[in-house]
Amino acid sequence: MPKLLALDTSTDACSVALYLNGEVREDFRVIPRQHTKQLLPMIQTMLEEAGIKVTDLDAIAFGRGPGSFAGIRIATGVAQGLAFAAEIPLLPISTLESIALSKLQTGDTQVVAALDARMDEIYWAAYRSEAGLPIAVTPERVDAPVNVALPDGTLWCGAGSGWCYLADMPESVQASVTVSSELCYPTASTMLTLALRDFAAGKAVSPEQALPVYLRDDVAWKKKGQQ
Repeated sequence: MPKLLALDTSTDACSVALYLNGEVREDFRVIPRQHTKQLLPMIQTMLEEAGIKVTDLDAIAFGRGPGSFAGIRIATGVAQGLAFAAEIPLLPISTLESIALSKLQTGDTQVVAALDARMDEIYWAAYRSEAGLPIAVTPERVDAPVNVALPDGTLWCGAGSGWCYLADMPESVQASVTVSSELCYPTASTMLTLALRDFAAGKAVSPEQALPVYLRDDVAWKKKGQQ
């Protein structure tokens, strides 16, 4: 069995998880603006308690986005630094796919994962369950809520902070989506499940090839009146 570490800082939550000997350990905390200070100590404690070092790992998974620009940079930078030093590969994992998997694990079969992208936009993608894992029905996108469009004639579970904009979405979307939780975060533990799939499929990449996914390049734009 591979030894995998996963980490995510793409939202207000910060999480670290370890897959070792078929078991998962996780440290999950909602700590806005504290990721830079807390992530490395969380990783160190996780590894020390398990009695292993970074060099013992087979790969490191990380939340590559979309999400908070600063948060994605933190996770990517830490994962790359650790991987370079230990000479091990990385597994970039979609934050939206992680959210979708968390709902599939509770019995839902169709999930639209959405994160608040600020600037009156959301990051979103739709997934269906196949053998218990999420399969993308739409590409990952950044859109104004009014531009969200889903396949007709089916019902969806909505999860993630982006669903705070449900009232601004088209009536067809409002009629076909049941929002189970706006506070559903991407987590390192669900990323481990996706990382195990990708590791087995040979999708691990070198640190320099593991890039963040922002979906939006205009990071400096601010809403009128925003300080």
